[in-house]
Amino acid sequence: MSNGLPDEVITCLQNARFLHLATCSDNIPHVSLMNYTYLPSTPYCPSPIIIMTTPSSSRKTRNLESNTLVSLLVHDWISHRPPTLSQPGRSPSPARPAPRSGSLAELLLGMNTASLSRISTTINGVAELVPSGSEEETWYKAQHLANNTFSPGGEDVYSSSPVGEGLWGGGGLGAGVATDEVPKEGDGGTKCYVEGEQVRVVVVKVRDGRIADWKGQVRDWMIPEQGQHAELNGTIL
Repeated sequence: MSNGLPDEVITCLQNARFLHLATCSDNIPHVSLMNYTYLPSTPYCPSPIIIMTTPSSSRKTRNLESNTLVSLLVHDWISHRPPTLSQPGRSPSPARPAPRSGSLAELLLGMNTASLSRISTTINGVAELVPSGSEEETWYKAQHLANNTFSPGGEDVYSSSPVGEGLWGGGGLGAGVATDEVPKEGDGGTKCYVEGEQVRVVVVKVRDGRIADWKGQVRDWMIPEQGQHAELNGTIL
């Protein structure tokens, strides 16, 4: 594993579209669904990080200001619950277009998706609110925007979440919001989630985590601090 993340974790981070961010303050937990960007290293940090954005007035931002310890859950499982005999009146899931068939690229994508759906990973780390207006913030925003700009029509088939929900910053930041208005959580959006003084950049420095597979098996892993050895399930590597 050396000083990086396990290969399964990297694959999951590179392919999943959203993650769940858990923050806590005053012993009250809070979970948000977030867009994110994974980078193995940056000019500002030699170790793996995860970039997110959040409105300055949101609950998760307030939590991070008082408690920087966070936990992330990343997976690429299909989350729609299948119907059961005990739920005859359950509301159906929104209709989704069927994938086109016949091309080798689609076949490979389907195989890759099936493979990814076998694990999930929990990631623990320390979050930092990047100083507003700094060169570091500008750099992180550019990376985050580039990583989350999807081609039209490309996400509605294979994405694990419906298109257009605008989950920028865990709730979205104002699609169609005028430049002189304050972005609001809950609105769909694209660029708005990285623009304006009300948006803060969050950088999570990864420390350790756990991989769980579809068979119920788990493996713990950690990224060593400088001068330490990597460990996996208590074994020094």
